[in-house]
Amino acid sequence: MAFLCYSVPTMKPDAEITVVGGGIVGLATADALLQAHPGLSLLLIEKESELASHQTGHNSGVLHSGIYYPPGSLKARLTVEGNRALRTFCDAEKIPYQSCGKVIVATAPEEIPQLQELERRGTANGVPGLERLTPARLRELEPHAAGLAALRVPTTAILDFSRVAAALARRITAAGGQIQTGSEIVRIRLEINGLRLETARESRRTRHLITCGGLQADRLARMNGVPPPARIIPFRGEYFELIPERRPWVRGLIYPVPNPAFPFLGVHLTRMIDGRVKAGPNALLA
Repeated sequence: MAFLCYSVPTMKPDAEITVVGGGIVGLATADALLQAHPGLSLLLIEKESELASHQTGHNSGVLHSGIYYPPGSLKARLTVEGNRALRTFCDAEKIPYQSCGKVIVATAPEEIPQLQELERRGTANGVPGLERLTPARLRELEPHAAGLAALRVPTTAILDFSRVAAALARRITAAGGQIQTGSEIVRIRLEINGLRLETARESRRTRHLITCGGLQADRLARMNGVPPPARIIPFRGEYFELIPERRPWVRGLIYPVPNPAFPFLGVHLTRMIDGRVKAGPNALLA
């Protein structure tokens, strides 16, 4: 989530544009701006001592396909486009990824219509290569999975998003941008000559401000005098990890048919890019 604020054009700023947030959204935003505007004076500020310390560095490492989202929605379009774009980025930056695909498995008769709906959505969204699986075909792909039917999504991939973040950071500094870590914004002031960003140690002036604060995005917006219409309620997920001897039981990604009554994809088995296999997550208020 990001919010953009403009100051008056007469100030002499420390940076033309400041991006607050060193996760993948903030880093990708800063990188895109510098690629589009060479020589731009840009500063990225991150409150932690390391980039990608929150959601970007603590997720299941899945590059999603776009199968779940309502056709015509922005999320559906951006997920399908982003899947292709991130593969291209990883190829250019030599970041390893694996196109292992995923299977969504129906284990009860009442889940079959929802599985068919996912196939319809995926086809409408332009997700390529979808394959409806019989129980026998499912066992060929995942010998330790069992179900009444399944759907294979071959464009789902796995990667390490911390490495993506590190590559974006290198591109930002190579293009002349600045990255400042260990600097939490505690106050944002609109002054006659522009925006002033205050941390516990110093203040910075900027002409334009983009906040990409993840779960703190609404708090930063309120700090900036632009309260959003919604409040973020953060959840965290916990995972179990399979012991090394059981890792071969999972070849790729094994997902359940999601319950449409909940905004979660359900507990699933995920093979990570480093070979570990995780089971989860649950969902707890953070």
